[in-house]
Amino acid sequence: MTPGARLQAAIDILSTIGATRHPADRVFDGWARGSRFAGSKDRAAVGELVFTVLRHKSELATALGSEEPRLLALGAVSMIDAAGPAAAMALADGARHAPAPLEPGEADALRHAALPGEDAPAHVRLNYPEWLHAEFVRAFGPRLEKEMAALMQRAPTDLRVNALKGNRETALEKLTEEKAAVEPTPLAPFGLRLTARANIQGLAAFRDGLVELQDEGSQLACLLSAVQPGEQVADLCAGGGGKSLALAAMMGNRGQIHACDTDRRRLGKLMPRAQRAGARNIQTRFIKPDVLPGGPDTDLADLEARMDCVLIDAPCSGTGAWRRNPDARWRLTPELLASYRATQMEVLARGSRAVRPGGRLVYITCSLLPSENEDQIDAFLKTHPDFVPAAWDVFWPEGVAPPPAAKGGALRLTPASTGTDGFFVAILKRKD
Repeated sequence: MTPGARLQAAIDILSTIGATRHPADRVFDGWARGSRFAGSKDRAAVGELVFTVLRHKSELATALGSEEPRLLALGAVSMIDAAGPAAAMALADGARHAPAPLEPGEADALRHAALPGEDAPAHVRLNYPEWLHAEFVRAFGPRLEKEMAALMQRAPTDLRVNALKGNRETALEKLTEEKAAVEPTPLAPFGLRLTARANIQGLAAFRDGLVELQDEGSQLACLLSAVQPGEQVADLCAGGGGKSLALAAMMGNRGQIHACDTDRRRLGKLMPRAQRAGARNIQTRFIKPDVLPGGPDTDLADLEARMDCVLIDAPCSGTGAWRRNPDARWRLTPELLASYRATQMEVLARGSRAVRPGGRLVYITCSLLPSENEDQIDAFLKTHPDFVPAAWDVFWPEGVAPPPAAKGGALRLTPASTGTDGFFVAILKRKD
């Protein structure tokens, strides 16, 4: 593909994302599958431009006075990549597969565009919706600029070594033999981090179940479940099963994990993954999404007051994963956030019934918003006096260096403070 054709492909993908509001990675993957003429370097270049625009959308739109995908892509080439307006406009020359030449108004906007300076509002410079500003100020206070700037960076690719199949040293050796450049993660004891691009799913270490894709922050959240061999565990929002697989390895295949979800399609992906990982103590369970408050929960009735640990990886805004999904910041709405909060309260109530006396409820989000984290825990405790909050560091595994986070209460991870995705983990113990 010529540079102009790559630019037009990026414009087309951005247009589809804007028109459909589908996740950017899904739209990009669809384009890649349908564009067999695009080589690996072409796909990398197109993807880089698409996600650069999404990361810097507010800055670019303010600088250009437009949210048109064509002008945003040209602006990214000119200002973010620092090629300059002349070089950007030269790509739109009307050649085959390249964008048409710019209209006079477009050219004028590009020539005079400048990224917002320090006097611009934080939500413009740091690219997040203005309506979330108060929440982020509440979450971060004076650290707002540093934290939001970190959310604009690209996330690393992390792997979890499956302890059912080997240890980190074995995995390092096998991945190195397959020419994958990896290094140990700084915090997670079973984590590895890619230092160069690699087709992980094409590697034997992945196909054989020795490693799984899992962000380091997610691995740390699983450690805080403190599950032990022989325990009864419910993973109430299991999805595709990434955390269930991590728990199975921690339990050494002893005990039982009840992996539950309201999405049959996502849940259906878990057992093939479990077979590859050698995880034999997982059973899946479809549960209906709507349960009347105070009414019987027939889907989970047999688990009531029996679980040593109930893990809730709650549906949430995903603000902590904006490094990976920069388009998610522009798809989030106040109405969608309100629906997540309602679901979080429902799933907390459902999960609490399954916890045995003396057991624990572990609430996890990949959100940075207090309204999905601290506020939800406070509201739950007010209506469930049989639960008490526990300090995360009490459950941290012995012999493993803890993350740089305040001791006591819930654990908060952020890209700026821990180099991971943003996570919130609260541990609630049920009174004996």
